[in-house]
Amino acid sequence: MTDTALPNMDALAASMRTVLDNCVWSQTMTHASLVTYLIEESYELIDAVEADDRDVMLEELGDVLLQVVFHAEIARRTPAERFSLDDIARAANEKMIRRHPHVFGDETALTVEEVWRVWSAAKAAEKSTRTSALDGIPQSMPALALAEKVLSRAERAGLLGPGQGQAKPQFSDEAELGRLLLDISAAARSQGLDAERALRSALRELQDGIRDQEAATGSS
Repeated sequence: MTDTALPNMDALAASMRTVLDNCVWSQTMTHASLVTYLIEESYELIDAVEADDRDVMLEELGDVLLQVVFHAEIARRTPAERFSLDDIARAANEKMIRRHPHVFGDETALTVEEVWRVWSAAKAAEKSTRTSALDGIPQSMPALALAEKVLSRAERAGLLGPGQGQAKPQFSDEAELGRLLLDISAAARSQGLDAERALRSALRELQDGIRDQEAATGSS
């Protein structure tokens, strides 16, 4: 089999078409109703990666791929959408080529730092219509991951005020940090508070403040 021959991928797409033709449960599924399954499969894949289990990783990658194929077939059958698995692959390939001008174009990047600079410039050119450094951040991310993303974007754009994102609690490695986060979660639980919701609320305030700052200074 050559690198361009994907008979099993074609077979998977054909099987999904057959399932949606004949399975009444699958026929009730929508992009929205599949979100729960996509999240669950993604977390199961993360578990497999962290366990360094090759066999389980293969299975879970297949489950994530199945979700992509499911969404693609729903879209192919929906008149208002009408995109296919091939359209998804084409869009992904085009994006990969655009984001790697040092591989497919005339840019030169010989270090990780240079690659990051070239990649960031290519992405910024694609997203030139965005009005805020925070645009495009998925707000449905888990709160800790969202905090990391928001702080990273704001820091790169020079939008963090004095002391923001620079707190230095006493920990020296990820193990200590993990215990600190666990202690915070336990303390919140003991007081009947929701740590996830509390962090999301704080992040909304931070993002509102950053957007106000951008509006006042004309930056993004």
